[in-house]
Amino acid sequence: MSWLDDLDDDEPEFDESDIRVRPNPKANRPRTKRRPAHADAQTARVLGVDRGRYTVLVDEDSPTEHEVTAARARELRRQPIVTGDRARIVGDVSGDAGTLARIVGIEERSTLLRRSADDTDQVERVIVANADQMLVVVAAADPEPRARLVDRYLVAALDAGIRPLLVVTKTDLADPAEFLRHFDGLDLRVFTSARGAMPTAEIGAALVGHATVFVGHSGVGKSTLVNALVPSADRATGHVNEVTGRGRHTSSSTVSLRYRDAAGSGWVIDTPGVRSFGLGHVDPDHILAAYTDLAEIAEDCPRGCTHLPDAPDCAIIEAVAEGRLGDTGAGRLDSLQRLLTTFADRDR
Repeated sequence: MSWLDDLDDDEPEFDESDIRVRPNPKANRPRTKRRPAHADAQTARVLGVDRGRYTVLVDEDSPTEHEVTAARARELRRQPIVTGDRARIVGDVSGDAGTLARIVGIEERSTLLRRSADDTDQVERVIVANADQMLVVVAAADPEPRARLVDRYLVAALDAGIRPLLVVTKTDLADPAEFLRHFDGLDLRVFTSARGAMPTAEIGAALVGHATVFVGHSGVGKSTLVNALVPSADRATGHVNEVTGRGRHTSSSTVSLRYRDAAGSGWVIDTPGVRSFGLGHVDPDHILAAYTDLAEIAEDCPRGCTHLPDAPDCAIIEAVAEGRLGDTGAGRLDSLQRLLTTFADRDR
C-alpha cells in the first residue's frame, strides 16, 4: 500500500467556480503595467507640432522618404516631445491623407536646448532637441543689437553642447564693428548681411551636415534669412515698431526645414522670436565657459573664486585692471559678472 492511497477526505476540494472575479462592467481588458515592446516601431524625425499633432519624417535620406502625421501615445503624456526629437512610431506610417501614426517612444537625445521664463524660474522650456549648431541672428540697427541677450544665447548653447554662430543683419543701416568687439576672444564665427548682399552661400555651407537652430530677437530678419536659405519655407516676416523699437512676433512655432545645395543638405530649425532668454536651468559653472578667453585666465584664480567685483585675488579682475585684455576687457568682464550676479541672487 502506498502513502498516495492515504487521502485525507477532510481537505476541501476546489474548482474554477470558487474563483472570485472582480466585475468589469465595461468589458475591457484589465489594466497592466506592462507595455508592448513595439519591436516593429520605425524611427522618424520630429519636424514640428501643431495642436497635439506631430509632423514626422520617415525613411529620412532614402528614396521612400515621406512625412507622416502622428499623435502621442498615452503612456508618453508626461514626456515632452519637441522639434528635432528622434521618435519611435507605430501604426499607419503611409502618410496618406486621413491616416494617423502613434509616437510610442523617444530616442536618447544628443543635445537639448532649453530656456526659462526668467533667471529665477528653474522650470525649463525645451526649445529643440538634437541640434548641434545655434545661429544667433541680430540686427546692426532697427532694432538695436543687445549684447547681453547674445551673451545669454551663447551661455545656453555652450551649456547644451551646441556650437554657436552669429549673423549680423542690416549692416547697411549701421556699422556693427563696435558691437562685434564685445565678442573678441570668443570662438565664434560671424557672418554679416546687408540689403541686397545676404551671404546665403557662406551661411549655407556652414549648415550642410548639421542641425542648426536659428534664434533671435523679434524683427532682426531671422525669418527673412530662413526664407532665403529655404525658399519653400514661406515663413511670415514682420516689421519693427517705430515707436517702441520692438519687432512683431511672426514665427509662432518651432519647425525643422530641409536645407539643400550642391554640397549636401542640413536642417534649419526656425524658432519664434524672443525678447528675453532666461537661464534659470543653467549650471552657473558653465557660464564662464562661454567666455573662452576669460576662462583661460580664470585658471589662475583661487579655488572657489566667484569672479564677482568683491572676489579677492581674482585673476580676471587683475588682468582687466592691468589692461591685458585690451579695450573690450572691461565690458566683457562686466557682462560675465552681470550673469554671475544673477545666479548668485537666485541661489540666496
